[in-house]
Amino acid sequence: MIPLEDNVGDIIGKAQRGLGISDSQLANRAHVSSETIRKLRQGDFDEAALLSVAPILDLNGQALCKLAKAEWQPEKIEATDGLAQFNTDYDGMAVNAYLVWDPATRAAAAFDTGADSSEMVRFASRHKLNVQLILLTHAHADHVADLPRLREEAGADVFAPAREPVPGAEPIDEGKLFRLGNLQIDTRLTWGHSPGGMTYVVTGLARPIAIVGDSLFAGSMGGGNVSYKDALRNNFEKILTLPDETIICPGHGPMTSVGEEKQCNPFFAGKI
Repeated sequence: MIPLEDNVGDIIGKAQRGLGISDSQLANRAHVSSETIRKLRQGDFDEAALLSVAPILDLNGQALCKLAKAEWQPEKIEATDGLAQFNTDYDGMAVNAYLVWDPATRAAAAFDTGADSSEMVRFASRHKLNVQLILLTHAHADHVADLPRLREEAGADVFAPAREPVPGAEPIDEGKLFRLGNLQIDTRLTWGHSPGGMTYVVTGLARPIAIVGDSLFAGSMGGGNVSYKDALRNNFEKILTLPDETIICPGHGPMTSVGEEKQCNPFFAGKI
């Protein structure tokens, strides 16, 4: 399985930055030393300290401790007819792209490109898929790096969030619906990490699928680079309200499910 994108130190750092809480402020409120805070972010496991800082950062302490002790990984998503994940390296960072298709008609959509779309193109050819759509979750370079080649190879129409224009892509807003054979693809604006992050919800397969870009990761979420508050709110309202069996396909890290994230993600556990 692809490793988790974030460790406990990453999660604490994202929450601190999002809430504007410095090391010294967090230390004072948690009644621990600033050195302890720094060690937590470096990966030192101190259960008492984690349980002290968690409520200040509005994180679930038990979920945080499970991650720190490596006691949780999302259940492996078994091979599903209609969904494939592609993991490529972008300057030392692993990034995901996806193919979703209707098993009956073989009509397919690509979601993001990753650093190199060649394996995706080969997979589509090998499985006789007709890639009709290229849907971009956001415009960060690691997610659109191979767009020119994928567009040329697939000959597909390209769509990107209106708030994050991409050359050659048609801008779309929340609520845009796509049909792909017997599948329906709904669009939900889940911005906060980026200005126009878009989640694509696919229905018509055995399980619903949400391609979320960097809005949400297994056990974590994207940094609130634009708005931490809105990133949290959008994840709550537009992703974690989907059925528990919904497969979450993130831009980094392993696939997961809505049900698992509601229980095990420190940002959201116990709140929904």
